[in-house]
Amino acid sequence: MSIEIQPTKFDAIRPFYDSEVNQALRSIVNDPMLKEIMRYAFPNVEAAMWRKQLESIESTHEFQGQIVAKILERVLVDSSEGLTTSGFEALDPEKAYLFISNHRDIILDTSLINLTLFRHKLILTASAIGDNLLKKPLLYTLSRINRNFLVQRGLSPRELLQSSKLMSEYIATLIKNDNRSVWLAQREGRTKDGNDATHTGILKMLSMAAEKEDLIAYFKLLNIVPVSISYEYDPTDALKIPELLANATNEKYIKSENEDFNTLLKGITGQKKHIHIHAGTLINADLDALSDITNANQFIKAVAQVIDNQIVSNYKLWATNYVAYDILNASDKYAAHYDFKEKEAFLHRMTTRIDGEKPDAVEHFLAMYANPVVNKG
Repeated sequence: MSIEIQPTKFDAIRPFYDSEVNQALRSIVNDPMLKEIMRYAFPNVEAAMWRKQLESIESTHEFQGQIVAKILERVLVDSSEGLTTSGFEALDPEKAYLFISNHRDIILDTSLINLTLFRHKLILTASAIGDNLLKKPLLYTLSRINRNFLVQRGLSPRELLQSSKLMSEYIATLIKNDNRSVWLAQREGRTKDGNDATHTGILKMLSMAAEKEDLIAYFKLLNIVPVSISYEYDPTDALKIPELLANATNEKYIKSENEDFNTLLKGITGQKKHIHIHAGTLINADLDALSDITNANQFIKAVAQVIDNQIVSNYKLWATNYVAYDILNASDKYAAHYDFKEKEAFLHRMTTRIDGEKPDAVEHFLAMYANPVVNKG
């Protein structure tokens, strides 16, 4: 017996309900791109077998456990030297959190955080993703099956205000009513220069659902936990250079056709070496300490700083970060943190990915890795 789904004001942005998952999977089971994904994830399984498995899945939880987790484990084996985590063991498995993290990769940031939550038997997230990344029908469908909700891009100022309010209300509904954790990036778009900073616009969007409620009390209800994710090698480092060069000369950067999709693929398949994710602590005590700030804008800036302090302090620095700092500054200040082999490997990566005849490109590449060292002090 089919379940009748009542329309809600969130239908334009929400993921699929569990009752919609099976039909959605059946609609894409013969998509050529999906066949390639499944062939990669399950190389020794005949197509008829994985197709039957997909057609038997009835919920997002089943899909994430049976399919997504297996794909990510394969990605980690093929393109990294391992994922380590910390801090998650201190979280309550019965509680929904709002995880706000730095953002380096389109798909992997939220996917690896959810893999970690899955391994720790914590509540998985509904995750925000820009609708500009989901122009291909398969990606749109997979995203909604995988509990992503849409951030609408390219809107007029009036439409943006309405969209932000809708998203704020949806996030509040997920956490307070549905006991569903949520993931948000600390900024719109990936950090490309290594400077991880929370955009106040993200927090202003969240505050829209507070209505007349005290902001401190409302933010405490959201159970905000900052998360730091660090890749030894950024799999899309070279792809970020053209935009950095354009921004440095105040030129408008125009993305090439399929750039977002190609970056998405490179992020998944590109070499990352080691990856570390740290879950910080609830910021509720820090929020109480901000009770003397009466100006709303100043309060939002202070909350952003609280989040940034955790993300930066808990960010794991790798040999690549120290090498880049020393090369950029012509120093050996951090030489104790890497060896000759690690330095040569980083230099080889840089020289094979960046045009050495463009000094600005080299400088931006080095700064991308060095800035976390500078910020951490």
